[in-house]
Amino acid sequence: MSTAETSRFVRLRVELVLEVADEKAVTGAALRRIADDAGMPAEERAHAESAAAEDTAEALAQLVDPLGLVGEVPGVELRQASWSGERIDYDPDSPEWDLDEEDGDAFCDEEDGAGRTG
Repeated sequence: MSTAETSRFVRLRVELVLEVADEKAVTGAALRRIADDAGMPAEERAHAESAAAEDTAEALAQLVDPLGLVGEVPGVELRQASWSGERIDYDPDSPEWDLDEEDGDAFCDEEDGAGRTG
C-alpha cells in the first residue's frame, strides 16, 4: 500500500494496572478536578461526583487525561478517546498478565541495533 492509500488515523491501545495505596487521596483529587471543571454541565457534574465518591476506580478514571498523554507529541492531534476504570484481581506472576503475549508482535524482548527493545 502506498502512503497515499494508508489511513492517517492510528488507534493506540494502552492498558495500565495501578495499585491504589490511598483511596481517600484519589477520591479527593477526583472531586477537586470535577469541581474545577467549569465546562461540565451540572447534571454531568452531579453524576461524576456521585460515581467518584462511591468507587475509587471511577474516581481514578476522572483523573486520567488522554490529551495529557499525547498533547505534546509533535504532528498528532487527539480526535477521540474513551477510557474507564474497574477493580480487578491482579496477580503479577500469572501468565494472564504477561503483556508481551497479548499482541504477539506488538512487543519484542530482543534488542535492536540501537539497544532498544520493542
